[in-house]
Amino acid sequence: MTTAAGSSRAVARRTELAAFLRTRRERIMPEDVGLPPGHRRRTAGLRREEVAQLAGVGVTWYTWLEQGRPINASTQVLDAIARTLRLDAVERAHLFRLADAPGSESLAGCVDCPLPAEVQDVLDAMTGVPASVVNERFDLLAWNSMYEMVFPNIALAPAGDRNTLLAALSGPPCCNALGDPDVMCEVMIGHLRANYGRHVGDPAWTHFIRRLEAASPAFAKVWAGHDVAAPTSYVKGFRHPGVGLIHAVSSSFAVNAVPGARMVVYTPSDEESREALAKLAAGVGTDRHFPCWPEHSPEHSPERALEIAAAG
Repeated sequence: MTTAAGSSRAVARRTELAAFLRTRRERIMPEDVGLPPGHRRRTAGLRREEVAQLAGVGVTWYTWLEQGRPINASTQVLDAIARTLRLDAVERAHLFRLADAPGSESLAGCVDCPLPAEVQDVLDAMTGVPASVVNERFDLLAWNSMYEMVFPNIALAPAGDRNTLLAALSGPPCCNALGDPDVMCEVMIGHLRANYGRHVGDPAWTHFIRRLEAASPAFAKVWAGHDVAAPTSYVKGFRHPGVGLIHAVSSSFAVNAVPGARMVVYTPSDEESREALAKLAAGVGTDRHFPCWPEHSPEHSPERALEIAAAG
């Protein structure tokens, strides 16, 4: 028996699938796949009938799929579409999840699952590098003291605002620790979109996406592109008022106790950054803040004050 909630999620999933297929189709030029450019193309990229022809499927069937109609798609057909649209491994997995293909079952959601105490012990043992645990939405679940030194605006924020992507997109630029937030946020949004494929129609996820869209026009623009990405190691740049610019490699590891959770560790990528983190670990510069701190410190927000009072 199909529940109203289940039906709503199925509709949301098909809508997401339709938009994803359309954006993937529009990024491929006819000449890229050996077709003549043609004239009077109203939109960029391939036409639906061209995708159907190249994939070896019926035009009507593919049109219905891209329109989000409730039709079944076999693994073989989805593979053909993925090849035609030149999807990479992450995009292909995203397609299969949205199409609810066999073997692509969603991971169990566990936004509010508590972390085992030993996870915090592991974080605290890493005294020389910033480290944290986030879930699939980039909610900050746990962190060590070095992380709080580098990202006080996130670690000290009220629980409902303790999200690394939200902070990067909507925080004041004067005290944003990210050296190049636009580039990093594009990568994070790609991760978020891939994760979202496992939670399409979930009210909590829908609310979070709408919140990001309202907070950041830049997010809304990138999100509309439907690009997906997998977590990978890459160099990030951070600003700290006490020790200057820090370049660190971001590496993530699954935390199996909570489905979807990842431990993110930042290790210095050059000698100057290694020295800067060593100074912070020794307490040098930890009392320094950006000039706007009295105004922008999350500790001074009404929400944070209520949270501290409730904890006490």
